[in-house]
Amino acid sequence: MADIQVMKKPEMTPILDLEVPLIVQIASRTMAVREVVELEHGAIIEFPRSADEELEILVNNKPVGQGTAVKVGENFGVRISTIGHLDECLPPPATPPAES
Repeated sequence: MADIQVMKKPEMTPILDLEVPLIVQIASRTMAVREVVELEHGAIIEFPRSADEELEILVNNKPVGQGTAVKVGENFGVRISTIGHLDECLPPPATPPAES
């Protein structure tokens, strides 16, 4: 479970309602532009990753954990197997301007 104590800090309160992107990354690879422009409907792109490997979970484009794909009704979901410190991927709280 993530460190909930971080979220209880008063300076964190203003950012707790912010929405951040949560991404589940299946895999990634690079392709030559020539290959990309030749893609057509029905093409299959192979990734250098086993279908059995866990998926990477990113928050605010930073890795925070891993999980396995699950079906939730008719939708796709992720069962979290490892999770790190979420405070490391949240935007820092705004600092008040210095008094002059």
